Amino acid sequence: MIDSAGTQSSDDSVLMKDREQQEATADGAQATSSTATKLFVLDTNVILHDAQCLFKFHEHNIALPITVLEELDRFKKGDSDIHFQARHFLRSLDELAGDVMSDEGAELGPDLGHVRVLLSLPFRRADNTLLSDTADHRILKTALATSELYPETDVVLVTKDTNLRLKAKSFGLVAQDYNNDKIRHLDDLYTGRRTVDDVPSDAIATLYDTGEISGNELPLEAPISNENFILRNGSRSVLATYNGQDNAYRCITRTSCFGIRPRNAEQSFALNALTDPRIRLMTISGKAGSGKTLLSLAAALECEQRFRQVLLARPIVPLSNRDLGFLPGDASAKIEPYMQPLFDNLSVLKHENPDSRSLIAEMLEAERLQITPLAYIRGRSLQHTYFIVDEAQNLTPHEVKTIITRAGEGTKVVLSGDLQQIDHPYLDSTSNGLAYVINRMKGQHLHAHVTLEKGVRSELSEVASNLL
Repeated sequence: MIDSAGTQSSDDSVLMKDREQQEATADGAQATSSTATKLFVLDTNVILHDAQCLFKFHEHNIALPITVLEELDRFKKGDSDIHFQARHFLRSLDELAGDVMSDEGAELGPDLGHVRVLLSLPFRRADNTLLSDTADHRILKTALATSELYPETDVVLVTKDTNLRLKAKSFGLVAQDYNNDKIRHLDDLYTGRRTVDDVPSDAIATLYDTGEISGNELPLEAPISNENFILRNGSRSVLATYNGQDNAYRCITRTSCFGIRPRNAEQSFALNALTDPRIRLMTISGKAGSGKTLLSLAAALECEQRFRQVLLARPIVPLSNRDLGFLPGDASAKIEPYMQPLFDNLSVLKHENPDSRSLIAEMLEAERLQITPLAYIRGRSLQHTYFIVDEAQNLTPHEVKTIITRAGEGTKVVLSGDLQQIDHPYLDSTSNGLAYVINRMKGQHLHAHVTLEKGVRSELSEVASNLL
């Protein structure tokens, strides 16, 4: 649903009253509880982001400028996620419309509003301002004309295009981003770990001696399944993780994994979860150089006997979206420049553990260790696979769902990425797929998350990450 805070009205008192009546909903966004039904005009990029967006506006009505349907027609053919979203949306809209769509629009369902298509309407005040005849300008003019035609209705333009929102606001039209799959703020995102001081010394001693302690003997505040803890009592401390199914805390020791030793508590938490057979979905976030990819690869190779293959993938999004152009060769040759970071981490593992070179070469030759793009993941079923997806912050929530649902029996999925380095034009630190999964899967016994906060690549990398 859309965060409807900031809805404008000609009467300031009505505006204040409307804002006071807003309340939080189950999705973490907000919707007004005012009796006035709003009309949300959708931009094309909202539909390409979420084909189910029609059903996220509660009782409010939705309008689609005819230009949006014209733009969606260009996205019907193709294998990428946006083409799938376009086809799915058009099929859903066709089913809702029936034989003919009335002026009121088609009903969306119980307790939901209506959806209708708006024909292009002139808005003369914009003729001397919006000079170029672009799709964005036609959508904006239609929304402005609709607002003028129905002054008693609150019309809101919903678009993920920041520039279009600014243009709409300059004309006095309320414009908002699509916030249904966003978290409120990056600082509110689950980190996967907690530091607790003044823990009873006998509890720490029990963890060291037996490796486990019951949750009843160590009553911490609202522990989450697979949450990690740094438990302290003066100069003594211990690392532990909470097993929600057994209501027990287990001690974590800093052990090496395929020649890689953890350099801090967060890396110890990550390696423990990456090698834990109970955990089937692992998310790792952290800044550049914190060891996300290296730890994932080390854990995968350490556990390779439990899996039929280790699959490495990353979305093909070049830096600043500056593509290399057409590349020669077959599919492997074309994706090699984008997959080079994964090969770099394999080289590090070979250097840290010389005995691993023959194993890595053997796995590559037998295709038990594969590096692949995500473009052809739809429709696959991965059985007994250790599946690592790097740079997951450049995936949309729908793409991440598609990836995770590929997991078959015995498969483990690892999503890693830096929430501050987004290269996708319509994603940010709060709306990307990695943040979405962390927020929605928190507390599930099959999921664990660790945020790596310290850079370990080099002193230069750490200084650059903090200062630049």
